[in-house]
Amino acid sequence: MQRIPNVLWPRATAAAIVVGGGALMLFVNLPGHLEFDSVRQLLEGRNGVYSNWHPPVMSWLLGLGDGITPGAAAFVVFNVLLAFGTLLSVLWLVPRPGWLSVGAALICVALPQLFLFPAIVWKDMLFAESCVAGFVLLAHAAVYWQRVRLRVVLLLGAVLLCALAALTRQSGLLILPCAAAALGLIAGRVAGRKSGLAYGVGFLLACAGATLGGNALLQLRASKALGAVEQIEDLQLYDMAGMLQRRPALELASLRRDAPALEERMRNVGAKLYTPIGHDRLTDDPVIHGLIIGSVSAVGRQWQALILAHPWTYLQVRGEDFSWLFLSQHPSECLIYEVGVSGAPADLRAAHLSPRYDGRDQWLDEGYGQRLIGTPALSHPAFALVGVISLIVMLWRRRPADLAFAGLMFATLFYTLSFFVISIACQYRYLYAIDMSAIAAAFYLLTDWRLVKR
Repeated sequence: MQRIPNVLWPRATAAAIVVGGGALMLFVNLPGHLEFDSVRQLLEGRNGVYSNWHPPVMSWLLGLGDGITPGAAAFVVFNVLLAFGTLLSVLWLVPRPGWLSVGAALICVALPQLFLFPAIVWKDMLFAESCVAGFVLLAHAAVYWQRVRLRVVLLLGAVLLCALAALTRQSGLLILPCAAAALGLIAGRVAGRKSGLAYGVGFLLACAGATLGGNALLQLRASKALGAVEQIEDLQLYDMAGMLQRRPALELASLRRDAPALEERMRNVGAKLYTPIGHDRLTDDPVIHGLIIGSVSAVGRQWQALILAHPWTYLQVRGEDFSWLFLSQHPSECLIYEVGVSGAPADLRAAHLSPRYDGRDQWLDEGYGQRLIGTPALSHPAFALVGVISLIVMLWRRRPADLAFAGLMFATLFYTLSFFVISIACQYRYLYAIDMSAIAAAFYLLTDWRLVKR
C-alpha cells in the first residue's frame, strides 16, 4: 500500500470527514422530506405537465428521479452529492491544506445547512447548491487554468450549474453577471484585459443561452395555468394590504373602478389579514382568492399607482417584510425547516405517499433542529457576517480562486437584496444561499492557514 505523505494527511482526513458526513446525512435523511409544494412538484414531474406555479426545472428533475426510484429519493441524493461534492472539491483548490481544514470540515458537516437542508425537497436548496457549485468550478478553472482541456470542462460545468440555478429561482438570473465578471477578472489576470473581456462576455452569453433554451424546452410541457401571473398578483396584493394597514385612508381609485368587489374586500378585510409572516392569510381568503384571476390588470395598475403616490409607505412595508426574513428573529412564526412527509391528502394519495413523522424525523426535529433554533447555526445575519469577513480577506489577498469566491459573495448579495422587493413570507429557506455561500467561502479560506498572505 502506498504511504500517504505527511503533508497530505490534513487533506485526506478532511476529505474522509466530508465523505463520511455525507454518507451519515443520507442514512439519517433518506428518502427525504416533503411538504405540500414538494408533493405537488413531484406529481408534476411524474405527469410531465408543469404549472409554472413552481419552477418547471424542479418538477422535471423530480420526474427524472421518480423514474429511477419512485418518490424523491433520487433527487435528494443528487442535491446531497452536489452540496457535499462541492465542499469536498474545495480541498483541491490549495496545494497543501492545513490541519485547520479538518476542524472546519467537522463543523461544516454538523451544521443543519449540510446535515438537514439538502434533504428537504425545496427549490431554495437546489438553487443554493447549484449556485455555489458553479462558482466553485470557476475557482477550479482559475487554479488549473494552464490545463486547457480541464479548464474547458470546468467552465462548461460552471455554465450548466449557473443556468440550473437561474432556472430554479426567479431572481437567480442575478448571479449570471457576477459569475461572468469573476471569470473575466480571472482570465484578465492570466491573458490580459481583452481576453478577460472575451471570457466574461462569452460565459454570460453561454449561461443566458442555456437558461433561455432550458426554459423554452420546459415550457413545451407547461400547462395553461397562470402560475407565474398569480404569483405576481399575490405579491402586489400583499404589498397593498401592508400599505393599507399603515394608511387605511389610501385611495384605491383604479381598483374601485375596475374591480370594485376586490377593492371593498381589500379595504375592509385585507389590511387586517396582512402580516409579515407571509401572504397566505391574505390570498387564501375565500373572497380575495376567488377574485384574483379576473383582476390581474386592475391589481397591477393599482399597485403601480400606490407606489408612485406613496413610495415611503411602500418602502416601510417592504422593509418590515425583509427584516422578518433576513434577521431570523421570529422562529416561532417563520418556518425554519420541514421533516417527514406532509401535504394535502389527495396529493399524497395521487403520489402514492403516506404521511410520515417517524423516529428519525422526530430526532431530526426535536433532538437536532429545535436545539439549534435561535443560535448562530440558524441565523442569516451570522452567516452574512462570515461571508463579509471572507469577502474582505479575498479581495485583499486576490489569489485567482479568491476572485471566484468574491464573485459568489457578490452574487449572493444581489440575490438577497432582490428579496427586499419580492419577499412574500419569512421562511428561512428563501435566503439559504447566504448560509451556503458563507460556509463554502470560510471553508475555502480555512483550508490554507496563510489567510492573510497575498
